[in-house]
Amino acid sequence: SVMYAVIVSGGQQYRVKPGQFLKVEKIDVGTEATVKFDKILMIYDGEKTMVGAPYLAGYTVNAEVVKEGRGDKIRIIKFKRRKHHMKTMGHRQSYTEVKITGIQAA
Repeated sequence: SVMYAVIVSGGQQYRVKPGQFLKVEKIDVGTEATVKFDKILMIYDGEKTMVGAPYLAGYTVNAEVVKEGRGDKIRIIKFKRRKHHMKTMGHRQSYTEVKITGIQAA
């Protein structure tokens, strides 16, 4: 029975446990920094489950930044039939890779 939490970062929800590596939406903190996630929806500590309404107050999930990077390039194509119109774009989404160090009660 391992402890885990459900956190919100960059508009997405992640189920995290200590020691896990995670790619989240870019956070402007720089490398070698520590991050505190305070938007916690749920914590399971091994025997009981705590659910926030919507967030749990008094808890933080701590993480350290491993690296910052950019994802693979995706191609965006806009095409209008019979109108001689086609437009292509590329996009690379930035991410921050973090290592979850612990789930703490404040």
